[in-house]
Amino acid sequence: MTNNEIEKKWQKIWRENKLFQSDPNEKEKLFITVAYPYPSGAMHIGHGRTYTVPDVFARFKRMEGYNVLFPMAWHVTGAPVIGIADRIKRKDPWTLDLYERVHKVPHDTLPKLEDPINIVKYFSNEYHTVMDDMGYSIDWRREFRTIDPTYQKFITWQAKKLKSLGLIKQGEHPVKYCPHDENPVGDHDLLEGEGVGVNELTLIKFEVEPGQYIVPATFRPETIFAATNVWLNPEVHYIEVEVKSGVNEGEKWIISNEAYLNLSNQHDLEIVGDIDPKPLIGKYVKNPLNGEPLPIFPASFVDPEYGSGTVFSVPAHAPADYIALRDLKENADLIKEYDIADEVAKAEPLNVVTVKGYGEFPAVEVVERMGIENQNDPKVQDATDELYKAEHSKGYISAHIEKYAGKRVAYIRDEIKADMIEEGSADIMYDFAERPVICRCGNKCVVKIMDDQWFIRYGDEEWTEKTQKLLAQETIIPGEIRSNFEYYLDWLDDWACSRRVGLGTRVPWDDQWLIEPLSDSTMYMSYYSIAKYLKDMDPEDLNEAFFEKVFLGVDSDEITVAPEIVDEIQAEFNYWYPLDWRLSAKDLVGNHLSFLMFTHAAIYPEEKWPKGTVVFGMGLLEGNKMSSSKGNVILLADAIEEYSADVVRLFLMASAEPWQDFDWREKEVKGTQRRLEWFREFAQKVEDIKGDKLNLSNIEEVALERSIDKWMINQLNVHIKAATEALEVFQTRQALQHALFLLKKDLDHYMYRVKDLIEKKDPAVIYVLSTLLSNWIRLLAPFTPHTSEELWSKFGGEGFVSFAEWPKYDEELISEEIERSESLVQNIVKDINEIRNIVDTDPEKIHIYLSPDWKWDLYKIADEVGKPDIGQIMGKAIGQNIYDDKKEIAGAAKKISREMTKTRYIGKIDEATILNDAKDFIEAEVESEVIIHTDDSYDPQNKARNAMPYKPAIFME
Repeated sequence: MTNNEIEKKWQKIWRENKLFQSDPNEKEKLFITVAYPYPSGAMHIGHGRTYTVPDVFARFKRMEGYNVLFPMAWHVTGAPVIGIADRIKRKDPWTLDLYERVHKVPHDTLPKLEDPINIVKYFSNEYHTVMDDMGYSIDWRREFRTIDPTYQKFITWQAKKLKSLGLIKQGEHPVKYCPHDENPVGDHDLLEGEGVGVNELTLIKFEVEPGQYIVPATFRPETIFAATNVWLNPEVHYIEVEVKSGVNEGEKWIISNEAYLNLSNQHDLEIVGDIDPKPLIGKYVKNPLNGEPLPIFPASFVDPEYGSGTVFSVPAHAPADYIALRDLKENADLIKEYDIADEVAKAEPLNVVTVKGYGEFPAVEVVERMGIENQNDPKVQDATDELYKAEHSKGYISAHIEKYAGKRVAYIRDEIKADMIEEGSADIMYDFAERPVICRCGNKCVVKIMDDQWFIRYGDEEWTEKTQKLLAQETIIPGEIRSNFEYYLDWLDDWACSRRVGLGTRVPWDDQWLIEPLSDSTMYMSYYSIAKYLKDMDPEDLNEAFFEKVFLGVDSDEITVAPEIVDEIQAEFNYWYPLDWRLSAKDLVGNHLSFLMFTHAAIYPEEKWPKGTVVFGMGLLEGNKMSSSKGNVILLADAIEEYSADVVRLFLMASAEPWQDFDWREKEVKGTQRRLEWFREFAQKVEDIKGDKLNLSNIEEVALERSIDKWMINQLNVHIKAATEALEVFQTRQALQHALFLLKKDLDHYMYRVKDLIEKKDPAVIYVLSTLLSNWIRLLAPFTPHTSEELWSKFGGEGFVSFAEWPKYDEELISEEIERSESLVQNIVKDINEIRNIVDTDPEKIHIYLSPDWKWDLYKIADEVGKPDIGQIMGKAIGQNIYDDKKEIAGAAKKISREMTKTRYIGKIDEATILNDAKDFIEAEVESEVIIHTDDSYDPQNKARNAMPYKPAIFME
């Protein structure tokens, strides 16, 4: 059978035996979930890493004796599949190519995907199949889609519950918005721009002529006091717009054509006509603070898509402005073209912020220190980041700005903005922190002010405080992510939780809206616990009273489900909850994972709060970021077909820890494939060495006498312990280092050491190898379940290895003395060969002299002193009268002082027995007769005096 056929065989057996269907029992439970996928395309290897980590952990904990629940479902809420279906219907060439070539949808199936429901069904079925092919130990009875009527009843209850607690409100708020779909969008709705934030900017009005303004947008309204000019880009298409309503009604603004789409979704604007920027360059605008005239200068760095497409210049505090002004002063042709020589000559930096560590003009200093040559230098952004951060956190308004002098920039910024808005010289706009932000329909998104939107009040102080308490009780892996959670829980504010278009659950009190994807996926772990019952129930029976009873124990006459069924469902929930582990990607820390904590804190009592969160890194493909939309992916199904599921699993778990970014490299995957093939061959080799059928469930025990056999068992226990401890905290790479790679290295050494004994079918060697194999198959079972099942079955393992007992390490079999014993043998061989190479001789005899007892006593004293203090070591040694010759004590003390920093004292070891035990091996390695001396009765060259603990002396003749 091929490896793929073996995998199919075991998947079928697991399925037929319902091996991973988890029901309440007397065992300790473990409930683990991972972010359910949005199946709008085929699974790729990045998904493979995401879903293999929880499966490895689930399998590991089952073997430790836990009753483990690992469920899966499909998140299909939102607008993405609507956009995809629309593009397929429109025969968009890029989309058709993507789905046929990258996602490998059969050509004759593509027309069916014009219906978004069919997209959902097609790819959730594809995911299910591939997850089975990967050997995931999922309880599929709990599978659901987020558009299932029973799930929608659950979400209705959840939304009403939050609203009843005063945590959902209606109001005005800026949201990411797709003008094409006429719908707010979340990260899951985006083709590009996931995780991009929305920034609030201040529009400052610089009057060109009465009623007409250039309106640059800025993060830093306080810098208006240091404005020297306004920048326009001569190559940009500018337009004049009229404000049709509000406090700015009747004003005419000059903005870029590209900025209009975004700004017009926040202000009531009407295009008046085009504006040629070139005639404006050299003219003056008025500084709204003091009426001072400021010239308009040309600048190619002005981005027409950001803000209003115009910029006011603050060269003292903005590195980009300073460099642009410096470049302009040196550009005689441009100055001549626009006849602005006098204006440019007069333009010099002005100070507004004082910050410790910088002089009057911080931007000038930073630019010169970094050696920035021009506006295109990539270090411009570094300079900007450094200075903006410093001035925000440590800056004060300078003394000459009388009204605000001495006040912290971080605190006064909003006051200055508010003052300017009240005076009518400024307004607010919103823009994305980065671009592009593209909806899955393929169109650009904007920031829109919506006044009838529903919001979850994540900014509520009392709720935030309670959620911080939940976080404090959780285990977060890796630990350094905890501060990110603390930041986001405090930073989160109102979250737009409804959408106009898409799949999902209607807002129960306002059915013109749908609950958006990130808001209907914060508590579905609760639904998993009872999903096996609900899928066959009438959705109309699943009212709020039902969920109140099941999840919160609230009795009600409104429950229409039979009491005994409700009790059974409630008992199942109470058995599995709280959730033990939640796994998800690091880009969801600031939304989904934080929302999960908020919602649990709001609805559940403390004893039902989640206990742990693990955050994943991202995936790379041959060093480049994976992207389905760009075709830079390898489908998981293809990887399984080429390499087998176990190879894929093994590589994904061994390449990086879950929270680190991993890189799929074909060359390294093939190396992993060879390692796994070697392991299969080794298992067969053990049976061949025995010369009889292996029975791993009944290994005949043999008393071990040889140091090397004890060493191998020692190393096995060392690696079992290390792998177990690593898996307990999701360190899959560390676990595999011990469970496979380092253990193989030790095995290779052992096999080399006992090669002569193998041929003799030595009983101790057979016992060691059989014990090793029994443990090794089980150690790898969470990582390579199909291979382990096959080997376990083939070589006499009892039952399924998936439920076999996890290998237990025995502390009594882990001994530093045994480890040091084998090191002693290896070091002797190494030292002899090095001496032979130096003296270039082939000795007939090699004499090994062991350290006398008094030197062991001296090493012990040195260890007690704890530092290489020769005087103190000598004093204690003489006081204890360990040896008569003080001169020899002094010499030995010096050597030990040097050696103790490299070789830790672990007590005296029986070097004579160890070396005599390995004498045949040593002689074979050095190709000479070896004589081991415990005294200096034969020592023609006085070498015995050089013998030290753990480092015998050597004499060749």
